[in-house]
Amino acid sequence: MPSELKTTTSVWDIADTEDFANETPRFGSRTLQATDDVFTQNAWDHAEWTEEQEAQAREAVLRQLEHPVPAEDQGRYHAEAAENWNRFYAKNENRFFKDRHWLRIEFPELFKIDHAVGHGDSDGDGAQALPAQVMREPGRRFNVMEIGCGAGNAFFPLLAENQADPDYYAYACDFSETAVRVVRENALYDPARSEAFVWDLTSPELPPSVAPGSVDVILLVFVLSAIHPDHWQQAMDNLYKLLRPGGIVLFRDYGRYDLAQLRFKRNRLLSDNFYVRGDGTRVYFFTNEQLAELFGQRFEVLQNAVDRRLIVNRHKKLQMFRVWLQGKFRKPLT
Repeated sequence: MPSELKTTTSVWDIADTEDFANETPRFGSRTLQATDDVFTQNAWDHAEWTEEQEAQAREAVLRQLEHPVPAEDQGRYHAEAAENWNRFYAKNENRFFKDRHWLRIEFPELFKIDHAVGHGDSDGDGAQALPAQVMREPGRRFNVMEIGCGAGNAFFPLLAENQADPDYYAYACDFSETAVRVVRENALYDPARSEAFVWDLTSPELPPSVAPGSVDVILLVFVLSAIHPDHWQQAMDNLYKLLRPGGIVLFRDYGRYDLAQLRFKRNRLLSDNFYVRGDGTRVYFFTNEQLAELFGQRFEVLQNAVDRRLIVNRHKKLQMFRVWLQGKFRKPLT
């Protein structure tokens, strides 16, 4: 990953087709032009593939289809999903993922609106993502819920940056009992301002401590990709039930043909675009069209964007294409 701190949004909403076709991106601090030397920077935003690169990516996925996970092993990976995540967090605790300080850039809805900066307030070096409107009533508790909190790499920065907001309350939940234990044992955990608990997003029951229709913002970062596609609809139902009218889901996850997908070798494919890693955890790679269909059935689509990043290893002269998807989906007021 690049060493520079993220200072500007790097996603492109797929609805902005006209500007994209004219190659005049509104966001992103570093866009590769034909005259640029790719190895002068560690990363480039809005990295577009050539037709040849796209064809190579499709061919790589087709080769994976020829050597899927053996049928006798597939059920085991699904049955042991929670156990595999427990082992992951038992081994790594809070050392694997970096703290997600980029949340203010991409998801200012997680913070008080008067603290967030829109496009018109940029200092000229870039722009933050314009915050979608989040209704806040004076004196009412503002409930944020991170689903798939892991070791707290987003949860704790959120609490720290909203320390001065007396109405801010954060829920953190995870499929993994070990992950929740790591969060609760952290010295920064404050039960007066937050609650961490075990909960499976695909459960038919909502968490008992969270009232239906009480959550203002749900953070869903690299979570849906770990869920079997057969259970996505239950996840959508739960998100809808948890949010208050006008509440928002903030989504970020893996995109189709991301470097991580193309690197999978034989016997890692569970089903189309759904894989198992070496540690037994699972991952799916989405398209924007899938997000529109999945969330669009019940939510207003405020953002459906792609973050295409070219990561450069200047020492080894390597180019690595990353693809992440980002979205903002609002529960209708009525």
